[in-house]
Amino acid sequence: MPASALLALVTACALWGTTGVVATFMTDDVSPLAVGAFTMGVGGVVLLAITWRSVRMVFAVPGAIRWVALGGLGVFVYPLAFYSGMDLVGVAVGNSIALGSGPLFAGVIEGFATRKRPTLVWGVALGVAIVGLVLVALDRNSGGSNSVLGIALGLLAGAAYALYSVSGARLIAAGVTFRGSMGAVFGAGALPLLVVLAITGAPLVSDVGNVARGTYLAAGPLVLAYLLFGYALTRVTAASATLVTLLEPVFSVVLAVLILGEMLSQAGWLGIALLISAVALASVRRPARKSAVNTPMDSNLGI
Repeated sequence: MPASALLALVTACALWGTTGVVATFMTDDVSPLAVGAFTMGVGGVVLLAITWRSVRMVFAVPGAIRWVALGGLGVFVYPLAFYSGMDLVGVAVGNSIALGSGPLFAGVIEGFATRKRPTLVWGVALGVAIVGLVLVALDRNSGGSNSVLGIALGLLAGAAYALYSVSGARLIAAGVTFRGSMGAVFGAGALPLLVVLAITGAPLVSDVGNVARGTYLAAGPLVLAYLLFGYALTRVTAASATLVTLLEPVFSVVLAVLILGEMLSQAGWLGIALLISAVALASVRRPARKSAVNTPMDSNLGI
């Protein structure tokens, strides 16, 4: 994996890792739906605005509208499921389930889109990561019906995350710039999220502290982080990119321990070590074949 792509992804992961802690400091009357809608609704509109010149060119690409729509659906579902799941099972578990399942879903979706199987190294790295995620999740899981619903929402968030990641990658593979791809996909998902925000967001927008926290979530973990993520998608496949983003639960767990006072057992720390190992394995650059193309994926948009 190119060093520039890896640096962009790690920086994005660090920003994403702060979302759970920042959301925890919202006042008790703010619902997780409002947090998610504000973060990716407002952030998505900002991202659309600053990339509008590139976004306009997206619709000239044959078949692009389909991927923009699918990606927008993923952007709409992800924050609602992610923040709701994290509210039920905690910062560490919510992040681990959502981001941990993302690469698996991305590999499946990308496989259907490109008719290419993931590499053996990717599969091994994912297996190591899954073991690590299970250890982290078991360490933080308190059991009960809320945990079951929270885990289900985490899986839904993982599928949505994979959907908009692959959609963005397919647009880039077809010749769209990463700014145009991210702006179009997030703009499409942001509009319905603003409707959710209008319904649920009164407690958030009426408090200065909540607005400041929401503004950070929209500007940092959304706008800046996804521009970095989009840049990385110009260098690597969506499956590889989402695998590296497994570092995000590592950042979130460490921050939960340091700031929120949450505790991890030896098994939990072992899980984090396995996650880091999986990312290192997936990031090893392998010699390219002479016949390999320069783009990360086949340029055909059709499934």
